[in-house]
Amino acid sequence: MTQTIQRKLNDSAFIRWTAVILISLMMFFAYMFVDMMSPLQSLIEGQRGWTPDIFGTYGSSEFFLNVCGFLILAGIILDKMGIRFTGTLSASLMVIGAIIKFYGVSDWFVGSELDATLTDWNFMGLPGSALLACLGFMIFGCGCEMAGITVSRAIAKWFKGKEMAMAMGLEMAIARIGVFAIFTMSPAVANSDMFAFIPTDVVKPIFLCSVLLLVGLICFLVFSVMDAKFDKQLAAAGEVEEASSEEEFKISDVKVILSSKIFWLVAMLCVLYYSAIFPFQRYATNMFENNLGISAADAANIFRWFPIGAAFITPFLGWFLDRKGKGATMLILGSLLMIICHTTFALVLPAVPSKVIAFSAIIVLGISFSLVPAALWPSIPKIMDKRYLGSAYSLIFWVQNFGLSGTPIIIGYALEKSNPGVAEQIAAGVEGATYNYTVPMLLFASLGVLALLFALWLKADDKRNHYGLEEPNIK
Repeated sequence: MTQTIQRKLNDSAFIRWTAVILISLMMFFAYMFVDMMSPLQSLIEGQRGWTPDIFGTYGSSEFFLNVCGFLILAGIILDKMGIRFTGTLSASLMVIGAIIKFYGVSDWFVGSELDATLTDWNFMGLPGSALLACLGFMIFGCGCEMAGITVSRAIAKWFKGKEMAMAMGLEMAIARIGVFAIFTMSPAVANSDMFAFIPTDVVKPIFLCSVLLLVGLICFLVFSVMDAKFDKQLAAAGEVEEASSEEEFKISDVKVILSSKIFWLVAMLCVLYYSAIFPFQRYATNMFENNLGISAADAANIFRWFPIGAAFITPFLGWFLDRKGKGATMLILGSLLMIICHTTFALVLPAVPSKVIAFSAIIVLGISFSLVPAALWPSIPKIMDKRYLGSAYSLIFWVQNFGLSGTPIIIGYALEKSNPGVAEQIAAGVEGATYNYTVPMLLFASLGVLALLFALWLKADDKRNHYGLEEPNIK
């Protein structure tokens, strides 16, 4: 009887995995919204006049406010206010940002006086639709990145001493299936008769994903009810520190984190690797479309398989890390595979435009994207004291966002400058006008090389200082 009374929610495998599913669904819908426009680059260029440099600016806008310090604030909010408040706030920001973006691209805004005013007066030279979409994407990005650190913290809390890496792997797998789903759905929804009240094709997927983000908010609210009960159990068991929002945040905590060499090794590896993944997703469909001479829908059908290999492999990798370790080695292998894939896209695919090569490289890239995150995020609790976890996760995401905000702009600029006059030809309807993606893909490959160097450095430092990155999580 005493054993039953002392049993906590996370002692039940069903309940703790249900908690993971609920917060993973929020991230599933968030990932759908993030990449919703990626298969539609050609469509929005035709319907709203967004050239590659404009599209690149839009892709970067997700991270603008985060690099200006919002993510540091998010970490402070998480450490002071706890998981439930921060997660609800983040999900709400995603919904608000989605609504603004939807309105900006919609026919209700385009052609209005406000559209004309924003187009004439904004210093960035963007169409009004792009400017308002960027604003919405910025607000969404604040919520999405805040949600990312909150989910990591929640899993670390619910799976302490249990299958933490596997749980983080499952969460990432579910989120990535969202990428598969949207690359499948976005072109289909855009070209369908769904949502008859929306006359413009490119707007339809935005509406659908905005509604799904609201569903994600509801999922997190259900999780919050479970988490509140879990906190009461922790408090009753005398684990007050875990049940509360930890010690009061101090500015000195940030100084402690930023002065840690191992933190910077992990952070630099993170920013370099992810800068070669997420911005690539923005351009992948158009790259396949131009290199292979296929439609946007067919190109999206190739890329949509990118997250599937990762989705299936990541939970297994989490299980392996929990029981066998070798996290630092996985980071090295993942970086190597990414270099091979981007080099293939840059040099092999233009010379040999084969769907088989494209599909194979995408699957391998998906394997790479399972190796690195599966090993990276569970390593943070090993290198940082638990009272710093919220701030540590937020600071890593903050550093990461510098790369994620700058890389799409650089890629869009490189694509535009390495293809002089092509945007004008496409706008004029010139048949056969295509972009050459060799330079952008080489830039992505170079980021992979730098990530590999930091992965090697990290493994060497772990060997010297015994952080436990190569050791299993369950001992």
